[in-house]
Amino acid sequence: MGAICGQDSTKVQWLEDIVKRYETPLKRICFLYLRDLSLAEDAVQETFLKAYQAADTFRRESSEQTWLMRIAINTCKDMRRGTWFRYVERTITLDMLPEPAQPCTEDDSLLTIEVMKLPRKQLEAVLLYRYQGMTVYETAQALGITAPSLSARLKKAYDKLRSTLKGA
Repeated sequence: MGAICGQDSTKVQWLEDIVKRYETPLKRICFLYLRDLSLAEDAVQETFLKAYQAADTFRRESSEQTWLMRIAINTCKDMRRGTWFRYVERTITLDMLPEPAQPCTEDDSLLTIEVMKLPRKQLEAVLLYRYQGMTVYETAQALGITAPSLSARLKKAYDKLRSTLKGA
């Protein structure tokens, strides 16, 4: 950070502020997307670097959180496209997940496992909307889709979870 400070201290202060506010939620999303903690940390660093480089072009049409989530998701997608990524098995067990804010019950654990099995697009929608607490509009913007498309993805995900968990 020291080398950057000489360039524009206001921009550096902004970067430090967004890192403090969004590092943990971004790391959580990247980890769940990439299923590897070190890759998730790399993706978060790259997200903040891209945000810093594009800070002057941020039009404020969405919130910082939405903008950063969009950058993070695109960064994760780029990383997943790499040929080496496809050859490594990436399964997540409950003990690998970040600690929740509140203790989990057995039902919470079962739900988490089933959520992680959702198809990628449904998983993204559920993670951002339910677990990150973003609004429908913010989630749709972060995913680059319309609000009705997001609602359809969420409905499919919830229907799938409902039918899976009914049998459990």
